[in-house]
Amino acid sequence: MADANAIIDMLKSRFNPEAAKGMDEVFQFNITDSDDYYMVVKDGTLDVGEGEHDDPSVTLSTDSDTLKGVMKGEVDGMQAFMTGRLKATGNIMLATKLTSLFPNK
Repeated sequence: MADANAIIDMLKSRFNPEAAKGMDEVFQFNITDSDDYYMVVKDGTLDVGEGEHDDPSVTLSTDSDTLKGVMKGEVDGMQAFMTGRLKATGNIMLATKLTSLFPNK
């Protein structure tokens, strides 16, 4: 089991403020085998909170290993979604922006 804190720290270090210009969205991560987190992306800035946000734009539910694999580019996000390893509710098109917001350096 991957450590969700390490995954969130990895995402924070890879955040691309240029890709977030003009955005005002909340990404909720419900991690089945760890703590839940949310990321507030607002006009080039990133704030991370633990727990559940009151009004997320999109909610992604998965286990920590799948999240880590998707964010590292080792697991195809669309394939994880289609096979049920990753579930998304809300504005699911926002999930496709994660790779530009958190590019694999």
